[in-house]
Amino acid sequence: MPWIADATDANLSGALDTKQLVLVDLWAPWCGPCRMVAPVLEKLATRYAGQLKVVKVNVDDNPMAARRFDASSIPTLVMIRDGESVGRVVGAQPEAALASQIEPLLA
Repeated sequence: MPWIADATDANLSGALDTKQLVLVDLWAPWCGPCRMVAPVLEKLATRYAGQLKVVKVNVDDNPMAARRFDASSIPTLVMIRDGESVGRVVGAQPEAALASQIEPLLA
């Protein structure tokens, strides 16, 4: 899926360099709520294809990204536009709740 990308500390800045709204998913493989939200993010990436880019960052492997976004709890979802944070959700949320956060940012 081209609208979902994995990023690391090394290439995160490049992944965020887009005119699209970016949703950064700060997660870890051992995190149950992170695994629950993954299919929701896939659906949202498909629904908003061309408007939303989902970037997944494993915080265990990429501690600089976790610090950059102050991810003390995961999953932490950060919406980025033009390099600036424009929204944040901590914890697993249902698709409708996340869509209600994303849609105003796409307008």
